[in-house]
Amino acid sequence: QVQLVESGGGLVQAGGSLKLSCAASGRTISSYTMGWFRQAPGKDREFVAAISWSGGNTPYADSVKGRFTISRDNAKNSVYLQMNSLKPYDTDVYYCAASRFREIAPARNEGRYDYWGQGTQVTVSS
Repeated sequence: QVQLVESGGGLVQAGGSLKLSCAASGRTISSYTMGWFRQAPGKDREFVAAISWSGGNTPYADSVKGRFTISRDNAKNSVYLQMNSLKPYDTDVYYCAASRFREIAPARNEGRYDYWGQGTQVTVSS
């Protein structure tokens, strides 16, 4: 079992930055594909970014390309999401997720993930 805990959310003005962290426990995630998803009230969960076990592949949603950066530190058993140039439509609950499979191709599909964090709220004011 893997437990995931997100942190770093908060309230920022449009154009500002936040860095989200995801701390894993229970077992190492060094061989796991890791992802970030987000969800607004009444909306479906949507893919934001993912990172392969090696860190060499990092697909992003078109809406965040050039603004968000996903990274991982396997020595710390953690994953991060640096968010720059935030916009009001980025307001969502952000979730960290872990997949026991190494394949990066299906990483945009939330059904491929085995473990999920509780979420952290990000609010961007105009």
